[in-house]
Amino acid sequence: MEFNALIQQPESKRDDQWEQAFLQQFIQLNVQLESDQAKPGPDGWPYLFVRTGPEGKEPVKDIVRWLAGRGIGLVVNPHKMVPDYVFPYGMLWNYAEHGRFTEPGTSPEASKQRPAGEVVFQREQKMIFGPPSERYMPPYVRGVMREFLRAQGFEKPKVLVATTPDYRDVDLLLSLDSLGGLPKAEQKKFAEMMSWFLPLHYTFVLGEEAGLPEFHPL
Repeated sequence: MEFNALIQQPESKRDDQWEQAFLQQFIQLNVQLESDQAKPGPDGWPYLFVRTGPEGKEPVKDIVRWLAGRGIGLVVNPHKMVPDYVFPYGMLWNYAEHGRFTEPGTSPEASKQRPAGEVVFQREQKMIFGPPSERYMPPYVRGVMREFLRAQGFEKPKVLVATTPDYRDVDLLLSLDSLGGLPKAEQKKFAEMMSWFLPLHYTFVLGEEAGLPEFHPL
C-alpha cells in the first residue's frame, strides 16, 4: 500500500502490519518541518513536528539522525486530530544505531502491555552484570539521560546492565540509591517516564544496590 493510502487508513485498521508498513515507507520520505524548534508534546517531552506531503524537502533519515543526538522525539502530521505517528526518543536512536525503529515482535502497543512489577534476581540464577556497552547504550544517549536526570536534581545517577548468558534477556538497572531513595509511590511513574529514552524492546528497572555487583556512573 502506498504511503498516502496508509495514512488515510482509519485508526481502527492500524494494526501491527500497518505500523511496519508505515515505518518502512516513512523513513524513505522527505517531510516539511512545522518549526525548526522542538516543542513540548502532551506528555511533556520535546518533539519535532513534521508534515508529510509533496512540499516536503527534508529527508527523514537526516532528521532522525539529528534528533538522535539531541534527545528529541518526532511527531508526524500533528495537524490531524490524532497524529499519524509519535516517535519516542528511544525509537529514533535505535534507528540511528541499528537501522531499524523496532525489533521483531515489539511495537508501542506491545510495550504498553508489558507487565510491570518487581524484579528479583535469585542467587542461583546465572546472570552477567556490568556497565552498558557502547552498542547497548551509546555515549551520546547516556549524555542525554544524564542531562535529564541532573535537571531533576539527581547529580550522580548510576546504572548496571544485567543479562542472561545467552543475552536473550537484558535489563537496564538504574540505582535507586543514586536517586536518593526515590519514594516507592513515585517509582512506577518514574520508570515509565524513563522508558521514553529507550528502544521499545529494552527493559528498564529501578534497583537497590544492596546484593548486586557494583553500579557504574551513567
